[in-house]
Amino acid sequence: MNRMKESYQKEVVPALQKAFEYGNVMEVPRIQKVVVNIGLGEAKDNSKALEAAVGDLTIISGQKPIQTKASKSIANFKLRENQIIGAKVTLRGDRMWSFLDRLINLALPRVRDFRGVSPDSFDGRGNYTLGLRDQLIFPEIEYDKIDKLRGMEITVVTTAKNDEHARALLKLLGMPFRKEA
Repeated sequence: MNRMKESYQKEVVPALQKAFEYGNVMEVPRIQKVVVNIGLGEAKDNSKALEAAVGDLTIISGQKPIQTKASKSIANFKLRENQIIGAKVTLRGDRMWSFLDRLINLALPRVRDFRGVSPDSFDGRGNYTLGLRDQLIFPEIEYDKIDKLRGMEITVVTTAKNDEHARALLKLLGMPFRKEA
């Protein structure tokens, strides 16, 4: 069993149940899924960029990503409908727990001048989105093998009813939130 999932069940659930006075264990917020997304504006001109991004995402997540397509045409961006403009992967279950564990304990501490992630990036419904500047912070990615630094978005979807409960859940799981000055 994954180390982070175990700590969620043994430590986080009782702590949240006590803090927010949940009557039932099933009321305690949990993480439903983690979505990792790479937007590729240059994919429309360069198919190699898409292949490289899909490769990186596969290595990071351990799962093959799907390609995302433009939902409508935008002339100013020279974008056609159904044109491939990115790749994303949705992680659930054990892969989700191991990815979160690697993200919090290995990748984020490797960010240069890291002072914590923003505690304000919640969407009002208990979901947290985090943007990363490059894929090199993941130890699986080899510096010599990448063609270009690519940023990515990581969205953690929880069952929490509001941001306060979701923030408490992620904090107890070890998410390094920045201290507000």
